Amino acid sequence: MPKEPETGYDPSLGRKFIFVTGGVMSGLGKGITAASTGRLLSNAGFDVTAVKVDPYLNVDAGTMNPYQHGEVYVLKDGGEVDLDLGNYERFLGVDMTSDHNVTTGKTYQHVIQKERAGDYLGKTVQIIPHVTDDIKRRIREAAAGTDVCIVEVGGTVGDIEGMPFLESLRQFAHEEEDEDILFTHVTLVPYSKNGEQKTKPTQHSVKELRSIGLQPDILVGRSSNELDPETKEKIALFCDVPTEAVFSNSDVEDIYHVPLMVEEEGLDEYVMDRLGLAGEALPKADRDSRWRELVTREREQEVDIALVGKYDLEDAYMSVNEALKHAGIETKTDVNVLWVDSDEMLDKHTNRLKEADGVVVPGGFGTRGTAGKIEAIRYCRENDVPFLGLCLGFQMAVVEHARNVLGYEDAHSVELDPDTSYPVIDLLPEQYETEDMGGTMRLGAHETDIAADSLAAHVYGDTVCTERHRHRYEVAPDRIDELEDGALTFSGRADNRMEILERTDHPYFLGTQFHPEFRSRPDRASPPFLGFVRAVLDELDARDLVADPEVQA
Repeated sequence: MPKEPETGYDPSLGRKFIFVTGGVMSGLGKGITAASTGRLLSNAGFDVTAVKVDPYLNVDAGTMNPYQHGEVYVLKDGGEVDLDLGNYERFLGVDMTSDHNVTTGKTYQHVIQKERAGDYLGKTVQIIPHVTDDIKRRIREAAAGTDVCIVEVGGTVGDIEGMPFLESLRQFAHEEEDEDILFTHVTLVPYSKNGEQKTKPTQHSVKELRSIGLQPDILVGRSSNELDPETKEKIALFCDVPTEAVFSNSDVEDIYHVPLMVEEEGLDEYVMDRLGLAGEALPKADRDSRWRELVTREREQEVDIALVGKYDLEDAYMSVNEALKHAGIETKTDVNVLWVDSDEMLDKHTNRLKEADGVVVPGGFGTRGTAGKIEAIRYCRENDVPFLGLCLGFQMAVVEHARNVLGYEDAHSVELDPDTSYPVIDLLPEQYETEDMGGTMRLGAHETDIAADSLAAHVYGDTVCTERHRHRYEVAPDRIDELEDGALTFSGRADNRMEILERTDHPYFLGTQFHPEFRSRPDRASPPFLGFVRAVLDELDARDLVADPEVQA
């Protein structure tokens, strides 16, 4: 018998919703605006979650090139998602799931599967109501059990691929009580050549939004400086919102300062008032102040860290950069990241390594740039430079050891050189039957056992850790004994899989098959990154001590 169709509507699943849209151009900072709003509501005592809507046809972000969409962020359940989910986890201090990322591909796939199963009882399947109902269902289910759900709609208003989502929001507003819904629209407020803030892009963007039945309740102007009072008044007049509903989101030194900036603008109080939450919020004196204390903490020292990667795009290594920043917060250190292009390092960037106090080799895919990564790892090993290798960086540390310590010049990963005579990195056994590329790697949170009295055990303060993975290859099991015949040891293992390597002849040489950067938070720095920055500081202190004339005397 055919199944009854889903209604897609249960008002008990969620409470308050804030929808964040963007206009004029992409990359304005909708995600940071949304995350900052959530942080302030969390500080006020509310349980906040977030949903990222991505209008692309990919089912998830797993097969996307970092140049297209920045890094692929991995959730604890193995979801490969947009990098904005990483910002939500870091700002809100929560772990999210794949359900918090809604894509066109995921929605269409589900609707088509239901149609094939006959679940629509012979009806013609259409964008409205079947696709829009599925979108609304996903948002409500992700919001279940929380006080406030913030929904960021990717892309810009007017994009054809985003229309089903905006129509879903229009229906959403029709189905919910007015005081349970808030629309925030983020737009660009550029400067003219004579230094005047221009509101016309915002006016046109709001006009586009209103043409599809959505009226923004709040407007956030992205500009290099705060919006002038007359600019706010002009935007309010032409966009039909109160002047007090127009807020600035100007450039800041650090994205973690955005919540402080919009708090000074009064965004949190306005949101709570409009949603009827003001009476339930903690008094200002009792609100969580840890965020302010963390992000404004004084820095007492400074270090330079070389990040050796092949994607010359900051967003491609966003979580690595943030994890280094978190370690800097914990140690009161300014961590300056020096970009080193691994594809050009052998010719141009060797001196860049010599300027750095420590080196991080992050993950990646493909052969391009791996020779430069191996050379950077060799430099760290031979010169006692603190080193942290992540995923591919871990695997290349194994290759470097096999080549330059054990003498197997042809050693490599079968991913990068299928014809190598000494494969030290091999395909995971379960991957041999895999045909699809998307969602088929070893993904998500897995537990690792750590050898007692190892560097890794010292770093984690425990003999077990749980970290997130994203890989298809592993250290070849039949090479492990030979690889460990010397200073290299695999101190972290998950059954027969090698998870952590370190060197006993080095002050700090640590590689992880997993990605510890995905669990790092401003108030909970990732242990491998924290240990790495502390090791860098220890090496600098030792160097200063040796250079001290009184010590030499």
